Order: sequence, then C-alpha cells, then structure tokens
Amino acid sequence: MIDAKLLREDPDSIRAAQRRRGEPEEIVDQLISADERRRASIASFEALRGEQKNLGKLIARAQGEEKQALLARTKELAAAVKVAEAEQGEAALEFETLMKGLPNLAAPEAPVGGEDDFVVLDTVGTPRDFAAEGFEPRDHLELGQILGAFDTERGAKVSGARFYYLTGAGARLELALTQLAMAKASEWGFTPMIPPALVKPRAMEGTGFLGQAADDVYYLPKDDLYLVGTSEVPLAAYHSDEILDTASLPRSYAAFSPCFRREAGSYGKDTRGIFRVHWFDKVEMFIYTTLEDSYATHERLLAFEREWLDLLELPYRVIDVASGDLGASAIRKFDCEAWIPTQGKYREVSSASNCTQFQSRRLDIRVRTTKSDGGAGTVPAATLNGTLCAMTRTIVALLENHQQADGSVRMPAALQPLMGEVLEPIG
Repeated sequence: MIDAKLLREDPDSIRAAQRRRGEPEEIVDQLISADERRRASIASFEALRGEQKNLGKLIARAQGEEKQALLARTKELAAAVKVAEAEQGEAALEFETLMKGLPNLAAPEAPVGGEDDFVVLDTVGTPRDFAAEGFEPRDHLELGQILGAFDTERGAKVSGARFYYLTGAGARLELALTQLAMAKASEWGFTPMIPPALVKPRAMEGTGFLGQAADDVYYLPKDDLYLVGTSEVPLAAYHSDEILDTASLPRSYAAFSPCFRREAGSYGKDTRGIFRVHWFDKVEMFIYTTLEDSYATHERLLAFEREWLDLLELPYRVIDVASGDLGASAIRKFDCEAWIPTQGKYREVSSASNCTQFQSRRLDIRVRTTKSDGGAGTVPAATLNGTLCAMTRTIVALLENHQQADGSVRMPAALQPLMGEVLEPIG
C-alpha cells in the first residue's frame, strides 16, 4: 500500500502515477472520500466513548432523579457507541480494500506505455552468425532431445501441458547452475535460503500477487494455502510483523525454490519446449533496506544480474520496463533479455524490481529509526527483488547460444568445473 498521508497532501501525484500505468484515476477520488468517512467515523466513535467515560464519573457523584437521568443516558450511549464502532469498522474496511487495489506509484523515470514501449538501456555481446559458421541452429527442444536433457512428452503424460522432466545433462545443468548461482550470491553478501513453496493468503496478498496476478496463482482451498510463483513471496513475508534495526540493513537473501504459474492468458504462446512452463526452479535475490537506499540498491541488483549473464557468456540486452507493464508492487523494473537464436529476438530471463514500501506496509515490516536518522521511531522498510537464475529459460539460452554443428553444446568457462567443456549428444 501507499502512504495515506500522500493521499491527503498530494493526491495529484497519485493520479499522475495512475495515468503513467494506464490505470483509472477515479480510484483516487474514491479513496479520498473513503478516507474522509473513515476519519469522521473515528472522531464520532471517540467522542461518544469520551462522553461515556465522563458519564461514569458524573453518575458516581449524582443522586436521585439526576442519577436516574444519567443512567438512562448511559443506556442510550451504549447503543450509540455500538453503532459508531460498527460504522468505524465498515469505513476502515472500505478504505483498506480500496488502498489494496491501488498499485504502487510508477516512477516518473519509467518509460510511459505498455508492453512494447520499453527503452533499451544497453546491449551486451553480439549474437552468433550461424550462417557464417556453415550451419542452421537447432532450437532448444531439438537440442534437448539430442542431448537427452529433458523430456516434454512424458512430462505432459504425467502432469499435462507445459510440464517436463529434466533428465541426464539437463538435470546436471540445473544443479550446476544452482550451485554456481548460490556461490555467486554468497560472494555478493546474500544469505542462501530454501524457503517454503506453500504460503498463507496474507503472504500472497502482502506481496501484491492477489490483485492483477491472481489468475496466475495456484490455490489449495482445502488447506487455504497458495503455491508460490516466485520465492519473492516467502522472502518478503519472512520479516512480516517485525521491526528491523537500521544497523542490520541491508538484509540480503538468495533463495532457491520451485515456482508455479498458471500462465493465464498465454494460450498458444511458447508452447514448444521448456521456455514457458507451469513449474520451474529459480534462484531469487531479495533485499530489505531503507527507502532512501532502495534506488541505489536497485542498480546494484541489476549489476549482479548482468555479471551473472556475463559469466554464462550470453548475448543480452537490458530494458527499462514501461510503466503500464509493471507489476502492482513495483515502481520501476529492469529486465535482462537473452538472445534466443532460433527465435531471432531477445527474451526475458531475469528482472529486478524496486517495490519501495508497498509490500512492507501490507506485511507490517518496519525499520527502527534513531535520533541521528532525524527522530526516534519506526518507518516502513523498502523491499527489492531480482532474478538471479530462472532455470528453464537459462537452459534454453545456454543450449541455443552455445550449440555446435554436431548438436553438442559448449559450456561457458564458469560452468566447466561442474559440467565439463562440452555436452555431447547421447548415443
């Protein structure tokens, strides 16, 4: 959620952020009205409670008819207080519901527009000229079959479309990527974690995944639990209802977890192979810090992702995602897109998002301030998340970019201690 103080002092900034996202501005006026009703109901309830407490003192000193009149008033007040309390609860619920429907304020620096209105910030590496090398590149599905790296047919037989088995070299490659990613994250100061993949509704709602992304989430109604689509969810909820000392920040975690996504709205897209699937494993980076430090931290997260892609020797580009394509919790997002030779285009393999205080307000994660910070008290923490390695998409990019004419695949130097120099076709 956003700061309610901003709603009262600068509603136009919220309207402008809604316009940048392409979202309706009417919610701002609805929120202002709801906030006024909420505050009026609080004032009314507190006034009646104050009179009720004062009446108790008067009754103790009154006698005769005066006391009887005061007792009668006590009954009237008790009923009025009960009604006012209910009205206060209804007004608070209406305001909270509207606030949870408002996305984070898209940063003015983010490009304005939809999915195709991103801005390319940098392009690294040169895609291979396979024609000059004398052969037509195979797509990752054909390479996977040649190498015995995954099995989509049996995945579909057992679990349905968009499921798969990683086998042989494919399974070894995921384990190697996980080991390398965790080692690099530890080197960068992240604490390795393996979090739960099932979470309570509050964790999912608190991270903003039960709004615009609700259709993409798997839910287990019998247990009232959700399967996470990213370990961002349990990592964000890890410090829920806690107060963190400023001196302990930043708190940086790198988690390996399975991720489950319905891929709602993606019918007919990327149906071949393992690029777009309902389940994949991922190493995710997550950082708690202060609002002031979140912007520089966002740049550092992107730098880690770029260093990772450089290690894998992949050609890629970095884009500044347009405001209308941001998730509900992010004010700004950078994507790294690897070149996929057989598609002839760059495709997303990682992203880095600054969620400022949006998630921490919902999950009640605060930072203790000191006098040196400008006054003792607490303020909401800032949270950021970034993909280090989404396994299946990374495997797709590695196989296609490093393939050789005979169907073998050269491993980048960073993976060779774990995988050897070349993945050879199976006999």
